[in-house]
Amino acid sequence: MTGFGRGGVGRKLIASAALIALGEAIVFEEGMIGAALGGFALAWLAVLVVTRPAVFRDRAARIAALAAGGFALVLVDDPGFLTLLLFAIAVSLAALLPRRRFDDAIAWAGRLVWHGVSGLGAPLRDLGKIGRVRERRRYQGLRLTGMISLVALPIVGGALFLTLFANANPLIANAFSGVTLPGLDTVVLRTILAAVITAGAWPMLRPAASTTRQRQERAGFDLDAVQPGPATLTLSLVVFNAIFAVQNALDIAFLWSGAPLPSRVTMAEYAHQGAYGLIVTALLAGAFVLVALRPGSVGAASATVRRLVTVWIAQNVLLVASSALRTLDYVDAYGMTTLRLAALAWMALVATGLVLIGWRLLRGRSAAWLINANALAAALVLALCSVVDLGAAAAAWNARVALAMGRKGPPLDLCYLHELGPSAIVSVAELERHASDPAIRDRLAFLRVEAQDEIAIRQSYWRGWTWRNARRTAQVEMMVRPVRLRPAPYGRECNGAIRRPNPLTTASMPPQNSSLTGAAQR
Repeated sequence: MTGFGRGGVGRKLIASAALIALGEAIVFEEGMIGAALGGFALAWLAVLVVTRPAVFRDRAARIAALAAGGFALVLVDDPGFLTLLLFAIAVSLAALLPRRRFDDAIAWAGRLVWHGVSGLGAPLRDLGKIGRVRERRRYQGLRLTGMISLVALPIVGGALFLTLFANANPLIANAFSGVTLPGLDTVVLRTILAAVITAGAWPMLRPAASTTRQRQERAGFDLDAVQPGPATLTLSLVVFNAIFAVQNALDIAFLWSGAPLPSRVTMAEYAHQGAYGLIVTALLAGAFVLVALRPGSVGAASATVRRLVTVWIAQNVLLVASSALRTLDYVDAYGMTTLRLAALAWMALVATGLVLIGWRLLRGRSAAWLINANALAAALVLALCSVVDLGAAAAAWNARVALAMGRKGPPLDLCYLHELGPSAIVSVAELERHASDPAIRDRLAFLRVEAQDEIAIRQSYWRGWTWRNARRTAQVEMMVRPVRLRPAPYGRECNGAIRRPNPLTTASMPPQNSSLTGAAQR
């Protein structure tokens, strides 16, 4: 067992205990996770590099460690689950890559999953090995037994006499009454947190050998058994290309050229209904090409089939582009949301994957090349999404369109801006500064003050403080001055509108206007 008896395990035990203590101090505060989480991630990475010098010596592990450091800095700026997940993946790669080089993303995805699963019992497994080592060194066991015997009687006897004196002497009793012990729920939660940190940190410091020895087996069925002949492939691709050409022609006629749609069909319906279904179609097309036309197969060797596949992939890319345009048209009609931003990013990934599939077929690239290229594209998109606040981006888009287009633009959903909270505060302040209607300005001021109060509460605790919220607060304070809100004795709606005293009267009133432009909220 490497490291037992030579101080290696001892250093890692001390490092794990330090991480547990730091994690308890930083994380254990409900609802107050801020920049300190990034500091904990940096400490985690530093412990890994210090206790395992092989991470610094291996080039691939150094790259993974630098990526983990970058995600830790993003956690300092603005903590998020996606960033935390990417940090965990990067630091796990840094811990494992010194033992095995990177081959393909699917194999390493399996190794990372096994690393996480097997790591749950790693502390107990190594504790048992330490016990077996100590069993072989009986004198150490005897020394430990003697030490326990030495201190047991003084501790137990002293506790007994202190209890008796506390009952007999009110001064001692009052002194003990000032000592507040943590509640049972606190002890349990802190124990769980310590166990979670241990289960995550210890496998990083002492990865199981089985993690990097394990080879990921491919699917158990033979792909040659589902290999169609060249004639079948040619006929299928001709049919597929003809069907896709009809769909693409309709998109070019109505989406790209702006021609009027037939009666009873609105542009919003046309744009929204097929945006995601067409992506599924493109994914199925990509899967067909991967299975039936892999490099070296009979179909891939046919020049006619290769040309038809190239045309079909180009049509699929156009299909994805049309899906993105449909989503943008829907955004023009109803505004931007984080889900629509994420959908656009997903469509870009699908288009990239289709292009990579075609390139692989034309250039005869390996399956590992295709997997790694797609994994790299996905990693770049996820890393970008972890750095950029999608809520702030959606709010900025909606605010910019509202200020630029006025009544001609889509209605501004103030309830959605209220839901975004601190992410939308800068955009809300920008809208408030340009609002000419006093009632609308009052609503925006209410939303802005609500977000400011939420940020102020979090920023007042060192655990909840973040650099991004500090920048937002400073920017908003420069944009708008403190205002006196209109009295709202019965509260406000989610769009900032003052509630009426009579619910029956409110129910009979028309929908409240939530737009700077005067359009009704949808």
